[in-house]
Amino acid sequence: MHRQNIPAARPRLKRKSGSGQFILATILLLVTVLCALPIELVFAAAFSDEEMLTSQGFMFFPSRFSLDGFNAVLRYGKQLFISYGVTIFVTVSGTVLGLIIMAMFAHTLTAKSFPLRHFLTIWAMIPMLFSGGQLSTYIIYTSMYNLRDNLLVLILPLCVSTMNIIILRTYIHTSIPKELTDSARIDGAGEYRTFFQIVLPLMKPSLAAVGFMMATAYWNDWQNALLFITSNNKKPLQLLLINIQKSIETLLSTRNIPSSALVAMQGSIPQYSATMATVVMVIGPIMIVYPFFQKYFIKGLTIGSVKG
Repeated sequence: MHRQNIPAARPRLKRKSGSGQFILATILLLVTVLCALPIELVFAAAFSDEEMLTSQGFMFFPSRFSLDGFNAVLRYGKQLFISYGVTIFVTVSGTVLGLIIMAMFAHTLTAKSFPLRHFLTIWAMIPMLFSGGQLSTYIIYTSMYNLRDNLLVLILPLCVSTMNIIILRTYIHTSIPKELTDSARIDGAGEYRTFFQIVLPLMKPSLAAVGFMMATAYWNDWQNALLFITSNNKKPLQLLLINIQKSIETLLSTRNIPSSALVAMQGSIPQYSATMATVVMVIGPIMIVYPFFQKYFIKGLTIGSVKG
């Protein structure tokens, strides 16, 4: 009797599992659509005609398309490409440097025989709980470190994060067998060789996940550039686009010029479509890169949370 009940119980479990997966997939699809709608609206407005936006408002499917918004941004020409280069350099160099430093730090925290492990853990937690404030940070970077108008001031503040160190440490502790590092040391490998040849290659999923978050933070950072950068050849993309938007708003709100010139100027400067075009130029590269890191991003954040 017991054996006869087993086949009858299994289909019910499968049906429950299937219906649950269908409900979950439907909910995730609805959330995805809700998150994608604002992005689609931004892209639609960026390619819309300014007069249509002024008269009819923002629409998901505009009746008239125009590239005036992008033309207004591309008028900066050479400076725009310079700012793109600065942002790419800061993003790549800061992400690579930060990953190496935090991976080494996380590997050190997993070594139970290291006497300063607990002290370094507390030391890394302090910046996450307490902050000296914007004024003291500005004084430190400008007066003591002399990093004003220096690209290092765009790299160093975001280079190390306590939360990223915790993620990497958890991944090493739960996903890399201690026997591998012990066998490497028995064979005569030093700490640096053990880390770079054994531990670091096995950390690719977590490094990809943390690296993508760091790259996004570097790419979207504009506050440090606003505070510390003064030269045009060192302005990142976000700061340049903010300046472009402010320039457009200033021109459209100026009342110290003749009305005829103001009308002509307002007709040639698309305020709303240019604003959306700047957003597209900022988020576009991140949206292109994200699909290539998606599998590593998900795997790196989940594999370290469950012990095998």
